[in-house]
Amino acid sequence: MPTFYDPVSDADEASQALRGLAHASRSFEHPRDLYGVLGDVLSGVRSLRQVLDQLSTAHTERRPFAFDDVGNPETGDMYALAAGDGLHEAATMIYQAEGRLDEAMTAAGRIAWHTNPDPATEQREAAGAARRWVSIVFLQGEDADEVLDIIDRDGPEAAMNHLASWDYGTETTDAALSDGHVYEKIPTSGLDQMAAEGDYRMTYNPAAGHVALYRQHTVVPEDRVDLPDTAPTRTPRPAAGRGGPARNRETARQGAAAGSAARSGSWFEHPGVAQVKRDRGLGL
Repeated sequence: MPTFYDPVSDADEASQALRGLAHASRSFEHPRDLYGVLGDVLSGVRSLRQVLDQLSTAHTERRPFAFDDVGNPETGDMYALAAGDGLHEAATMIYQAEGRLDEAMTAAGRIAWHTNPDPATEQREAAGAARRWVSIVFLQGEDADEVLDIIDRDGPEAAMNHLASWDYGTETTDAALSDGHVYEKIPTSGLDQMAAEGDYRMTYNPAAGHVALYRQHTVVPEDRVDLPDTAPTRTPRPAAGRGGPARNRETARQGAAAGSAARSGSWFEHPGVAQVKRDRGLGL
């Protein structure tokens, strides 16, 4: 049991509790338990951020008592400052993780877990269909500033509604399939944040200055192709142009094809592409 006054004892107990949770959470017998566990983890992360801040303060305030192994106070002071700075930076990172966890818990709170899976999903899986993520639009630099401002001012849902104007349905899907911008998992970097609304997922990173929108798409068996034996070359792709939904359809198609890589391990290719390659003598 926590003492609430002995940091050494409580730290040891917290470590053991996290080890136990890491072992126990390898599987969940009842999905309805996920939300409660997530809430406890979020509470723990908030407490961890507070602990790191307090440890940072303790190191910097106790610097007059810091020495190195040979009794040099200047070196001890330097190490105490370094430890305090590192702990403060760690607390900042935990604060960012706390925000992501809070978003995840909000999404998890909207889930109604059933005892039986969706029959339509089982039929799709039995038929070989798969759910993938289609790139709708990718903006970076100045092109992303407008959307990031919307996120700051009106929230992620308003930004997703704005970016959804780039989605031309089947045309956007066909462009993404043709260009290979279909993903098994949404491409993200370490500090990207994610927002969800229906079939849409938006990733954004104010520090890096980019934002992207993806839509869930069911890929039918005839559109599936096998992965090549060697990993594809990952090359940067251009950001989508500005102008919003008033752009012409060709520009919109280019924007829909934009994202994090020209071909990021996609398993799919539009069925018309293979025929064109054969007709032009480009394939085997």
